[in-house]
Amino acid sequence: MWIVLSPPTPPISNLFRYRGSSSPFFFPLLSFSDELSCSSIAVIPSRLGRRYYCCSKLNLIADKRSLSPSTVEVVASDAGAQKHKCGKDFFHCRTFLDASSEEDLLSTIKREAESGRLPESVASGMEELYMNYRNAVLRSGISNADDIILTNMSVALDRIFLDVEDPFEYFPHHKAIREPFDYYMFGQNYVRPLVDFRNSFVGNITLFCEMEEKLQQGHNIILISNHQTEADPAIIALLLEKTNPHIAEDMIYVAGDRVLTDPLCKPFSMGRNLLCVYSKKHMNDVPELVDLKRRANTRSLKEMALLLRGGSQIIWIAPSGGRDRPGPITKEWYPAPFDVSSVDNMRRLVEHAGVPGHFYPLAILCHDIMPPPPQVEKEIGEKRVMSFHGAGLSVAPKINFGDFTRGCQNEEEAKSLYTQEFYNSVLEQYKVLKAAIHGKQGLSVSNLSVSLSQPWT
Repeated sequence: MWIVLSPPTPPISNLFRYRGSSSPFFFPLLSFSDELSCSSIAVIPSRLGRRYYCCSKLNLIADKRSLSPSTVEVVASDAGAQKHKCGKDFFHCRTFLDASSEEDLLSTIKREAESGRLPESVASGMEELYMNYRNAVLRSGISNADDIILTNMSVALDRIFLDVEDPFEYFPHHKAIREPFDYYMFGQNYVRPLVDFRNSFVGNITLFCEMEEKLQQGHNIILISNHQTEADPAIIALLLEKTNPHIAEDMIYVAGDRVLTDPLCKPFSMGRNLLCVYSKKHMNDVPELVDLKRRANTRSLKEMALLLRGGSQIIWIAPSGGRDRPGPITKEWYPAPFDVSSVDNMRRLVEHAGVPGHFYPLAILCHDIMPPPPQVEKEIGEKRVMSFHGAGLSVAPKINFGDFTRGCQNEEEAKSLYTQEFYNSVLEQYKVLKAAIHGKQGLSVSNLSVSLSQPWT
């Protein structure tokens, strides 16, 4: 967190270039005593007079005994997050971070709910989230599971509580918040203990390297994918972080409104690059908001068009409009059908960008780690079930519109055939991942279309 306060002016020790400015203007750095856990303070002139900013990225900055809470203002991020003005209640922001045991965390949830600062529904969800996460990580057999659970859940509950106090609002194009609090690494570290890497696989890793080369050339990449869980972005990044860190960190996800509004999900979404849209499945949930949602989607499409014109963008989209669900009779999980208009809209946006663009079919299998509710729910606040399990990711060669639609009689037939080609490829890859992970066949299930590997080993 950044600390802003107005103490007496200490002596100048060195210089600091303010990162938010492109000019060569330098601000004097000031050393404080041990009353602050950061080593230096930057003085930045403003219309309100001098302001002092801690240059450390540590969250644990101020000693509550040495500062007057009424003089403190916390800025959650200099990369798009909002200000959190806690006033007299400033130090409650650390209430979850101070927990040293499971009992501390659970009692803190109860205490904040009783005080009225935490809605009962959110408090109940936080407690359930803790229990499910704890049980899943314990099943992993990790030697330091207790420490991981306490550390990750302390931070998660702190971020959830912080957003309840001062909700973050997303722009149509949201850029991942990486500092002063790194929401991206927060999400990675939270999901990592849930992934059984011994039973996880990546298909056709060389194609991800091909994508990186095209991105470096200024081309755009579109991934047409199925969608399984709220943790999909973290799973994708975890499986690619060793070999393709650029893709892992820079990918833009077309995200539905639910991951932007659910208080238990929002902090994880803040660490991803997002294009925010309202899903067709939830467009009519509240009839009086339909027009507002459509206008918001139009703004997001304009943002996407601008990004594509600039080139070097990699965008993930799930044209099914939501997460996969098990079949009502077989209970088997398979990718949900793709919406023709969603695929065609992306194709036309890329074609009109004036920059080379490439479409790749992507399959992901990770529903065991954080499965969605059995049916689509209208209400925000779904139950978060979690488990320790293997996951899979696979990509197939790019699919060009003209190559598969030359013999079509009309445009509608061409659109439908193009969409079906993506779905067929995703389904084929998904079946290979399923045989490797659920069928326990591992790398041996590789074939001419899908070559599995474990690039983290």
